[in-house]
Amino acid sequence: MGAITQWSVPQRIGTDTNWRSITTNDIHTAALKRDGTLWTWGWNVWGQIGDGTIAPRFTPVQVASATSWASVVPGGGYTLAVKTDGTLWDWGSGPRSDIDLNPPTVPLQVGTDTHWASAAAGNFHSLAIKTDGTLWSWGWNGAGQLGDETTTNRNAPVQVGMETHWASIAPGLRHSMAIKADGTLWAWGRQPVGNLATPAQLAPVQVGTDTQWASVAAGPDHSMAIKTDGTLWTWGSNASGQLGDGTTTDRTDPVQVGTDTNWASVSGGDSHTIALKTDGTVWGWGWNGFGPLGEASTAPQNTPQLIP
Repeated sequence: MGAITQWSVPQRIGTDTNWRSITTNDIHTAALKRDGTLWTWGWNVWGQIGDGTIAPRFTPVQVASATSWASVVPGGGYTLAVKTDGTLWDWGSGPRSDIDLNPPTVPLQVGTDTHWASAAAGNFHSLAIKTDGTLWSWGWNGAGQLGDETTTNRNAPVQVGMETHWASIAPGLRHSMAIKADGTLWAWGRQPVGNLATPAQLAPVQVGTDTQWASVAAGPDHSMAIKTDGTLWTWGSNASGQLGDGTTTDRTDPVQVGTDTNWASVSGGDSHTIALKTDGTVWGWGWNGFGPLGEASTAPQNTPQLIP
């Protein structure tokens, strides 16, 4: 867009038609093209854009010249990415405390391992899964969000338990969510309400007994998950209606969002939620003060609203 302007309805970014995936955090955005190149834009005070500067970027800029990026996720003030060769990279003021005083402004490899399958970035901690199904975490750990049975901060990945069948992961602000290959849902750390309320859980605990969970996502203080039957479920803080259940009541256990069975993916912002259906429509609900729900109105919504 080239300027700092708030938009309450969707705006097209550039004219390219070969974007493959996109993810965002509070202050910057990262996206992959089909040619394997990585592009970022937004606030850049900690070098999280990865272009060697700390200047804000109003339009997408390419990160390095590599064409082998497989996935990317922006964290609070850093960016985390995996290449097709299985290496893991980060830049900006990330959860590795040894580089926070002089954060890198270009991608820096995390260790030497070449077996990383996926990674997820929270505001202050990261999670990643290796190709052998093991789960790893690092960063801030004051609420036990790393799941290593301590509250010790970690500046390098540490394994979470000994299990080898983790399938998907989602870090929140002070909690973490994950699904195993058997369809069970697990959580650890602390949320203001719910199964992770005081005391903090320092290791993964199962959420209910259901074995039909397909994907999971986390906002700072609320969680979302989709089952294999296409239903959408949410729980946690709900002051802005971010759970989408028609109320502003906090929920300690998962509640179904409506009755639809065609939800495909979901993601959470600070106090709002965005989800995609299998028919290609996009829906939003929760806080809408700056227009994150894509409506002309900025009123909060406590049920899913179609984004035009």
